[in-house]
Amino acid sequence: MKTNDNLTAERPTFVTHLECSMTGERYEADRLHNLSAGGWPLLVRYDLVAAGAALTREALAARPMDLWRWRELLPVRRTENVVSLGETATPIVPLPATGARIGIGDLSVKDEGRLPTGSFKARGLVMALSMAKELGTTKIAMPTNGNAGAALAAYASRAGIETVVLCPADTPEVNVREIAAQGARVYRVNGLIDQCGAIVAEGAKKGEWFDFSTLKEPYRIEGKKTMGLELIEQLGWDVPDVIFYPTGGGTGLIGMWKAFDELEALGFIGTKRPRMVAVQAEGCAPIVRAFEAGEDHAPRWEDAHTIASGIRVPKAIGDFLILRAVRDSGGFAIAVSDAEIAAALDESATADGLLLCPEGAATLAAAKKARAEGRIDANDKVVLFNCATGLKYPLPDLSRTLDRTGPIDHALL
Repeated sequence: MKTNDNLTAERPTFVTHLECSMTGERYEADRLHNLSAGGWPLLVRYDLVAAGAALTREALAARPMDLWRWRELLPVRRTENVVSLGETATPIVPLPATGARIGIGDLSVKDEGRLPTGSFKARGLVMALSMAKELGTTKIAMPTNGNAGAALAAYASRAGIETVVLCPADTPEVNVREIAAQGARVYRVNGLIDQCGAIVAEGAKKGEWFDFSTLKEPYRIEGKKTMGLELIEQLGWDVPDVIFYPTGGGTGLIGMWKAFDELEALGFIGTKRPRMVAVQAEGCAPIVRAFEAGEDHAPRWEDAHTIASGIRVPKAIGDFLILRAVRDSGGFAIAVSDAEIAAALDESATADGLLLCPEGAATLAAAKKARAEGRIDANDKVVLFNCATGLKYPLPDLSRTLDRTGPIDHALL
């Protein structure tokens, strides 16, 4: 069997330290960390001069098309600690018919549903679990709205790490069963994801496990940033005009913004950046509210509800990082209704044959709304992120019945 050179080759890494995202305070690499002393997310920093000398576009082009092709910009130091399930590059799928309908000439979707466990959570969790293995973690716990827990369970089982997952009681059934089937102990909680997270934090303080909540460890961002690295390479080292991203905890948006800076430091791109658009549901839109109010932090959203459960995050610990990226890029935050999400899901599936997940459909609904409001132009190159396969979510039964024993009007069919 042919081996993956990205996983078998010696892994040169260029990590220098970790850094508090709020204060810039430095923390030692190769040690287990949650948040900074001030309670803020930590970011991984690299010697980008040395990484740029080691990595060229030509060298990159010769590697397999997977997440690990970016090894110089990833934190795992020892190959034996990589817990890969085959994180392939995901395609950029044009939506020509849908784009024509809503007035966007160049509209496409980065379809993350092609990854292991069927969602973009695989990117973040494969990196976080690989580092957990490398740093000797034996038991972890995490809150989830569904897909993150599924990815965590799969990679933790592969790494041999004991895992506890807490999810809201109304988490999609397929996710709950998937988490359990892949080896984690999963509990349904009568609360929202941040309330599940509070239980996880309490257990971590008691020494029961390591807290793997979003942005409470520094390595999930490093996996998620590969969306940005990969996107720019696929676009021929150019950047799109606008990126619409479904935003709950916002790790991917934060990670992509970090990726663009690192690519510039390597000399792979210039100073141009896409406008980053944080997409939320009207029933849970703390980032949108903070953006519109000019605030740096987003207070908790009460009575959070939406059919797009993956972005039902009432309070994001990285709120200021999301808002910083959105504002620095000249982008914006926008909320869409559940009715708009459902209509966009149907439109993409019937017009262009691409079945989005509800969170991905939220980005299409947001692009349609933004175009109608004049917030983006008809000639903008627009990329939407579909964060999971639509097959993971309940679909309406629109089938009909046919009696094979009676007369059949084939023309009517």
